[in-house]
Amino acid sequence: MGMRKMKFMVLAAVMFFSGAMIATAADQAMTPLDIPTLQGVEALKPGADAPDFDVKDTAGKPFHFSGKDSKGSLLVFWSLFCEPCREEMPLIQSLFDRYKDKGLRVLSVALDGDDMGKSITQFAKEKGYTFTLLLDKENEDGSLVVSDAYFIPGTPTLYIVSPEGKIVFSRVGRVGEEELEKAITETLGK
Repeated sequence: MGMRKMKFMVLAAVMFFSGAMIATAADQAMTPLDIPTLQGVEALKPGADAPDFDVKDTAGKPFHFSGKDSKGSLLVFWSLFCEPCREEMPLIQSLFDRYKDKGLRVLSVALDGDDMGKSITQFAKEKGYTFTLLLDKENEDGSLVVSDAYFIPGTPTLYIVSPEGKIVFSRVGRVGEEELEKAITETLGK
């Protein structure tokens, strides 16, 4: 076998295995982290104060969040372009339907930017999502106001905020229904 053909075979093998590794990694769901850290950014941990914020909903109406305004709030940081986020939304809606009469407030904060408001509204309408849809807003430097305040390392990221305005649950990545429901019922039961 010639040197040129050998180099080509080695290069082809490297490309094949690299592609297989990337495809395998892309197919795997992000696993929840017990200590929510990803890429050097640390999400807020239970016990931290939940920052208040002012944003607009997808219809352009102003919205003010204070953790002390309800019996419990589930904050869902997501993106329309995040497949695990979209896959988790039916669970979020189901839990909202089950616990809204007990005081649960669900606020989904989209990190997609103001120009995506109509697309997000359309997506939610098609899927039958009735929880509050909010848009994170950009600072002058391009950073996102709410995401920065909550140290969002990636999507999906979920927080549950107690009536006292404290983070009582924090999860980066997918979350199981039982785990999330338990955290919600514990929060609402206080």
